[in-house]
Amino acid sequence: MKKVIYALMLPLVVASGLVFANLEIKNETTKKPSPRPLSAAERKAELKKWEATPAGIMYKKWEASPAGKKVHAAEVKIRKHIKDYANMEGAVTSLSLPPGSRLGFGVMVRINGDDYIVKFEPEKSQLEQLHSLKVNDKIIIRSHSVSHAPKYSYPIVSCDYVERDGKVIFKRVPRKGGC
Repeated sequence: MKKVIYALMLPLVVASGLVFANLEIKNETTKKPSPRPLSAAERKAELKKWEATPAGIMYKKWEASPAGKKVHAAEVKIRKHIKDYANMEGAVTSLSLPPGSRLGFGVMVRINGDDYIVKFEPEKSQLEQLHSLKVNDKIIIRSHSVSHAPKYSYPIVSCDYVERDGKVIFKRVPRKGGC
């Protein structure tokens, strides 16, 4: 009887030893040093390489086109507000984004005579207040960033704060765990 128990225990011990050894090997391979940040010269070289690709060529053509210039001019108009995280007054012009957009939830807003895509990253509890927006509502927006993409004819404002009639209807919740 003892021989049978020992015969059954031996493969179990060997198998568990292999499993633990395999875990240690996997942990050691994941401890590779992270890649160092690129220097300015290396970044410039990578940018030149990307500009030679079809996507880079298409982007450069878009930047030089009237549509690209219009988007950049609209970005420049609000850049000081973005940098200072200052209030921007605007009016909601549309409750839907342009067809084919993949930006999530957002609205179209006219600020200083130019149209902008204002995108939100709301929590479920904030959606009801954002859905209460109507066309021609006067709102105050604050944001830390504005971007653009050749796919869209408008600058994209990532909204951090929205106020309507003196009441806060949206305030971005910071992500947990850092950035």
